[in-house]
Amino acid sequence: MESLQPFFPALAMLLAYLSGSLSFAVIVSRVMGLSDPRTFGSKNPGATNVLRSGSKAAAVLTLLLDAAKGWLPVFWVAHYGQAYGLGDGTQAMVGLAAFLGHLYPVFFRFAGGKGVATAAGVVLGVSGWLGLITLLVWLGMALVFKYSSLASIMAALLAPVVYVLADGSLWIKSNPVALALAVMALLLLYRHAENINRLIKGTESRLGKKSVAPDPEAPVHAPAKHGHRHPAKGVQHREQ
Repeated sequence: MESLQPFFPALAMLLAYLSGSLSFAVIVSRVMGLSDPRTFGSKNPGATNVLRSGSKAAAVLTLLLDAAKGWLPVFWVAHYGQAYGLGDGTQAMVGLAAFLGHLYPVFFRFAGGKGVATAAGVVLGVSGWLGLITLLVWLGMALVFKYSSLASIMAALLAPVVYVLADGSLWIKSNPVALALAVMALLLLYRHAENINRLIKGTESRLGKKSVAPDPEAPVHAPAKHGHRHPAKGVQHREQ
């Protein structure tokens, strides 16, 4: 067993990436007979877009499972990895691997979501206190401004800052973990580029606004063919 220890960090990262590649927004929607979240609303396979389908249960389940796949590998390495020679560096890397799995899932042609719930799970795995602080930041921003994207961006950016500043009080800082949190924050910022653009333009969707999801059972009708209509009397035809 000791001869295999050098391979354990790579194996842990691979397993974390594969678990992160499970896009639960798509999986839960299929199981519950809902439309594919990649076909309506923001087209993002995440809990917020699943909520736009009208199913709160599906959205909550997606949120919990996406968070769990980020939390589990980090928590396992932190509490059980030492026996296998896995330290803080591996803890940081498995968290980042799970997050990257959600962004670029191998099971879904590398087209994934924005990673908010999975990043939250990673943060929670690093420290329950850090997870609570990050959640409070998200809730505060969401309640005040009513934009999920803005709340997610601010929570992601503040997580590594809080982690470094609170060193020695609520936790003992690990440089690899701090770096992993910073990289996740930058990737979240990058994945929210379109949302940032819409926020600046004032066209971003607010929380609670529903997008009508297509009915997967609805028949597809061919568009009706209409003959040429002449302009109504009294209406002058203009060439565009």
